Amino acid sequence: MRRPGSALAAVVAVASTLLPTSPSSAAPAMRVAPVTDVIAHLFQWPWASVATECTNVLGPKGFAVAQVSPPQEHVVLAGQGYPWWQDYQPVSYQLSSRRGDRAAFASMVRTCHSAGVKIYVDAVVNHMAGGASGGPGSGGSPFSHYAYPSVPYGDGDFHHCGRNGNDDIVSWTDHWEVQNCELVDLSDLKTESSYVRDRLAGLLNDLVSLGVDGFRVDAAKHVPAGDLAALYGSLNGDPYIYQEVIEGGPGEISPTDYAGIGDVTEFRYGDLVSAAFRDGNLPRAASVADSMLLAGDNAIAFIDNHDTQRNGRPVLSYKDGAVYALAEAFMLAWPWGHAQVMSSFSFGGADQGPPASASGQTSPVSCGNGWECEHRWRTTANLVGFRNEVWGTDVTNWWANGGDQLAFGRGSKGFAVFNRSGGALAQTFRTSLPAGRYCDVANSDPGAGCTGYDVGADGRFTATVGPNGMLALHTGARA
Repeated sequence: MRRPGSALAAVVAVASTLLPTSPSSAAPAMRVAPVTDVIAHLFQWPWASVATECTNVLGPKGFAVAQVSPPQEHVVLAGQGYPWWQDYQPVSYQLSSRRGDRAAFASMVRTCHSAGVKIYVDAVVNHMAGGASGGPGSGGSPFSHYAYPSVPYGDGDFHHCGRNGNDDIVSWTDHWEVQNCELVDLSDLKTESSYVRDRLAGLLNDLVSLGVDGFRVDAAKHVPAGDLAALYGSLNGDPYIYQEVIEGGPGEISPTDYAGIGDVTEFRYGDLVSAAFRDGNLPRAASVADSMLLAGDNAIAFIDNHDTQRNGRPVLSYKDGAVYALAEAFMLAWPWGHAQVMSSFSFGGADQGPPASASGQTSPVSCGNGWECEHRWRTTANLVGFRNEVWGTDVTNWWANGGDQLAFGRGSKGFAVFNRSGGALAQTFRTSLPAGRYCDVANSDPGAGCTGYDVGADGRFTATVGPNGMLALHTGARA
């Protein structure tokens, strides 16, 4: 469903977590996320692999959602090595992509629901294909730049803005141009047309009929918010909506322009938290709310996504190893926004597509064999359970030692320590946890044989955290 805009503000309780001689600083005020809803972005995963992952990993680990790539028929660019972005160039609205057909998609949704995992679809509603491609598409449909008979769309269903010699966007501060000219030659749908919106609603409602729970609206800034609001009003049920609005420079379209009709991606989050962990300034990450355009209850927070990994934006990704893992874990432990974690395939060049057969069909996922599967990393997968357990609690028992060592509690439910330094952190921490023995879920899995720590009746425990390491304890994982 679309999340209500409830504003749950919480002032962080400030306390020293160590003995009086230990370093400490004041924690910033934060906003508690209104729901627990961790999204695993299974980028370019085929439907059968998504279904298996829901059953074996996402459901058991407590992920609420799998976000999947666009399922509609798309261009096939064999001459360009089947780049990842061909899937974002629709040619019809039949469900036939390189990841599987309609039957496989429907089966995946049913399987994920049985595992307690919702499905959100990456929805392409701004455009169809680019002028450099021609039919047939991935499902065999004929098409050309402004003719898509399988929908059907014709020349009059697209914007022809008459600017810049080729109808492409040049001025990003001209809002009319951004929403009426073409994004890199992609045929721009006339979304003010009720006919076009009816065709788009038909696609989205078809997906809803198969059980899809929500949509990430791709390139939302290129569609007027009023057109999107009209489209959303035509959808059956109450699917959750979140919109990709990439923040640009001064004078460009803002993510805040879309906050009234659904949740919105907050690209600043990944920039700030990545920089904080890269540079060893962890308290800066904890003050994230001060620098965001959006309120936490209206924002999708992420460290990286499929675009920022490739477009030169200064963020961490799986290629940064332990530092990236710490940033992802911090996002899950800290109460701001709705967390989305990335699951990538390995890539060298920015256009490289996923592992595939010679004909371009996406290969089944085999983690470590072209698929990164960073959502399975223990510091991510087990911190989902931490986030679920501590949801709704304030930050307590704050402690910071310089810029590269940070610890905080989440009420009486959890406690996390982050060490970005090059040496071990050996310390006695004071928490609000009940006395008992707890599993360190950042370094072991809950259950018999986990790495455990004893918390005393005074809430204290002693631990050593290795360089570029962390620990996390919560009441849902007792040793």
